[in-house]
Amino acid sequence: MAKAVFTHADGSVYDDLPEVRYHFPQTYLRAAEAAVGDWIVYYEPRRVQAGSERTGGRQAYFATARLDRIERDPAREGHFYARIGNYLAFPNPVPFRTGADYFESMLQRPDGKTSKGAFGRSVRDVPDREFDAILTAGFAGVRDDLGGADWEVDWVGDAATLPGFHDPATPFTRPIIERLTRKPFRDAAFARQVKSAYDARCALTGLRILNGGGRPEVQAAHIRPVADGGPDSVRNGLALCGTAHWMFDRGLVSVDDDHTILVAEDRLPDAAKQLLLPDRKLLVPHPAFLQPHKTYLAHHRARFKG
Repeated sequence: MAKAVFTHADGSVYDDLPEVRYHFPQTYLRAAEAAVGDWIVYYEPRRVQAGSERTGGRQAYFATARLDRIERDPAREGHFYARIGNYLAFPNPVPFRTGADYFESMLQRPDGKTSKGAFGRSVRDVPDREFDAILTAGFAGVRDDLGGADWEVDWVGDAATLPGFHDPATPFTRPIIERLTRKPFRDAAFARQVKSAYDARCALTGLRILNGGGRPEVQAAHIRPVADGGPDSVRNGLALCGTAHWMFDRGLVSVDDDHTILVAEDRLPDAAKQLLLPDRKLLVPHPAFLQPHKTYLAHHRARFKG
């Protein structure tokens, strides 16, 4: 097994849904097969649509996941699907380099410049140490959200305190992968990214309530529950105040693909309806890749009681 980097852009010509599947041609089959049973990181390139000059991608690593298996694409000869599990987005997208330091050493030529040939490979292996450095930067701050007492293992610094990428790695008290599969860590990372995307405002009411300590009271809600196969992805999340979260979880409100708020009119009292945004349009983050995905919204509407 070996860890790998998978390149993905929302404008891709491939049938990707990175929380669930990654679609790729046979060119990358051997590299992908080597990572089965291990972990990957996703990278968003500068060019956001294959075969065009359209740019604007973040040039950053944005999530990690486990590669469970590979299947042939039954509809497209010479193409395959990597089936993904344990997807978890980074609260802090990680640029591919900081100054002269590259997270992936293979991307740097001997003269110090970027290797366009290496960057052109959509699936590439990444050493454990470089993988750990990317995750450490991507999840910086999550330990603080856990409050120390809620997490029994000390986090090894944040991105600002990492040693130079070419220095000896600081060993983790416990393998980082074990942390990624634990619910307290996943919940804290998911909450951080959702609250940040929505600027700590409730998507259904627009309210932004701070407690006495200045911390936002908004909650991070899954659109498709984790117990139902929903991923810990900002696209499967909404920032909701307590009352709105209760209504959403019980199917008393839902959301259409155009972000219209759907209401079970005969089940909610007028006082509850008046809490919702007056135009009945969901408050959504920008850019668009942070907005709720139609796949997860459709799953929630199947439980809507309106």
